[in-house]
Amino acid sequence: MNTLGFDTRALHAGDEGDPATGAASLPIHQTTSYEFESAEQAAELYALEGDDHMYSRMSNPTTDVLERRLAALHGGTGACATASGMAAFDAATLVLAEPGDNVVSAASIYGGTHAYLNHTAARRGIEARFVDTLDPEAYAEAIDEKTAYIHLETIGNPSLVTPPIEEIAEVAHDHDVPLFVDNTFATPALCRPFGHGADLVWESTTKWIHGSGTTVGGILVDGGEFDWHAGDYPEVTANAAFDGLDFTQRYGDRAFEYAVRQRSLRSLGDQQSPFDAWATLQGVQTLGLRMERHCENALAVAEYLDANDDVAWVNYPGLERHETHDLASEYLDGYGGMVTFGLEDGYEGGTRVCESVEVATFLANIGDSRTLVIHPASTTHAQLSEAEQRASGVTPDLLRLSVGIENSEDIIADLEGAI
Repeated sequence: MNTLGFDTRALHAGDEGDPATGAASLPIHQTTSYEFESAEQAAELYALEGDDHMYSRMSNPTTDVLERRLAALHGGTGACATASGMAAFDAATLVLAEPGDNVVSAASIYGGTHAYLNHTAARRGIEARFVDTLDPEAYAEAIDEKTAYIHLETIGNPSLVTPPIEEIAEVAHDHDVPLFVDNTFATPALCRPFGHGADLVWESTTKWIHGSGTTVGGILVDGGEFDWHAGDYPEVTANAAFDGLDFTQRYGDRAFEYAVRQRSLRSLGDQQSPFDAWATLQGVQTLGLRMERHCENALAVAEYLDANDDVAWVNYPGLERHETHDLASEYLDGYGGMVTFGLEDGYEGGTRVCESVEVATFLANIGDSRTLVIHPASTTHAQLSEAEQRASGVTPDLLRLSVGIENSEDIIADLEGAI
């Protein structure tokens, strides 16, 4: 299946049909549990000596199709679907980091991720070290023997910068730590981070992967190539909860996936429901086509804003003057559906636009098929100090525009009226 084109895999990967009924569409296996064939089989499953489903907190046939499809689209070996993007990030951190460890992260990241690292992970004794997103040397200087992983975003939220991923991957691997990448803004339609040195990928499937603004979800994908024995990762290599089990010996290149499944999903219950997985799969089928339109419309909107005298500045990776335009061109198969800009009359102008749009919708989401607008400084990044906001690329006047797949001329006319 991995030799087929992206759009073909988006439609077919992971789904082998329903042998029980012959149903052409994937059934929703809305069940908590699965009947055991024998006492011996039950014992084997609970000893992690078999791969059949035993409880939907760990796995489910419907969710399994979503996981296999998204793993195929990313070029990974396996995946875990979670209740949200943040649940995926938390599930990975639980396996990778212990009290006393630290995480080295790009500063230009989603405000919720920044807050998680700074406050939630900190309560577990995990230190967050934020560094210059674009400087590989800054990552190298921040790493020490207690670093659990390096984290970055393929397209920063909301800075829209693309870091030098391959150089940062080299830094991570020189220190025997994995590079953990948030690919939400790009999706596998635009970027496959494993091809650039990443070891683990997470995304909020709530956004472009689903694309309709109806279903919250997340995905955590295992690249299958990191040497877990090179570093200190006992949850993967000598798990105390399973009598010292080495997941690399039992599960090979899917070791991290199964460690997350058995330690995070099983313990925290942050799995994705079968209905949500089924709903998300409806969006995955058209991901490639939608991302083409998102990118096309976003460039048209960015060029319109760039020519508008009432607009103070425009930020879009597809504009040649963007600070990481060359890096985005190197790593992405399109510049994404996000545009940020500010008006000459600053904060007040931003408020006016949010309240005046008619085609676009003023709400706290991105990646919908519809155009969405928000003011991050007072919403998504409000938990951060002004200094932290600016380090993340958020200024008081910034407007974040998630450009939808409507007719581009209608989006532009709506913005013209609102401005």
